[in-house]
Amino acid sequence: MHGLLRHFDVSILSFLNRYSRHSHAFDCLVTILASNQLTKGGIIVAFYWWVWFRRSNKSRDHEFLVFGLMASLVAIAVARGLSLLGPFRERPLRDPALHFVMPFGMSSEVLIHWSSFPSDHAAVFLALSYAIYLVARGPGLLALGYAFFAICLPRIYIGVHYPTDILAGILIGVGLASLAKIDRLRTTLTRPALNYLETSHESFHALLFLLTFQLAVTFDPIRTIARGLLEMMAYRP
Repeated sequence: MHGLLRHFDVSILSFLNRYSRHSHAFDCLVTILASNQLTKGGIIVAFYWWVWFRRSNKSRDHEFLVFGLMASLVAIAVARGLSLLGPFRERPLRDPALHFVMPFGMSSEVLIHWSSFPSDHAAVFLALSYAIYLVARGPGLLALGYAFFAICLPRIYIGVHYPTDILAGILIGVGLASLAKIDRLRTTLTRPALNYLETSHESFHALLFLLTFQLAVTFDPIRTIARGLLEMMAYRP
């Protein structure tokens, strides 16, 4: 089984890597898509807010969207947990057996000591995109397509993930978001948030903005603050 998965990964990576360094403009575009916070999570969060304010059955729609947000938070926690607790998997760009050709604009000094399996980006943004799809098929298909072609595939092309890393992330994200179809579970888990929405419309949306912003940037600001606080507490003059 391991040999089949390795063959699957290497076949796709080798196919995509054949196009590396053929076009400076193309490589830079793919690198921007894979690494820029706006082109990663910002677009998906924009789809989320688009659907949040659409004129429809808002109560039901908001249930699905709040559940999708919860699923995204759980998805990123599950993906990070598996990455930390599971066997370490080096990034493809540093796998000597692959003879990976680095695209223009990429550095091999990225994500050192971070296991590549599974992809937390795939988990969180596919969870959010699938929740959007459950509410509005048109925007949802656009969000799912964007998440796959503009977030997931570029991360394979630049060598930070194997295809199976991406597939595992997709399964985690879509699997968790699909639990929204269980009516009792969805209504029970989202009721406190929606009650808060009814009683404090303004502060709810302020907090929702902050939370979706953190998802868009995959909690990088919070991690930066946490590292700074730990360094401050560990400092001994």
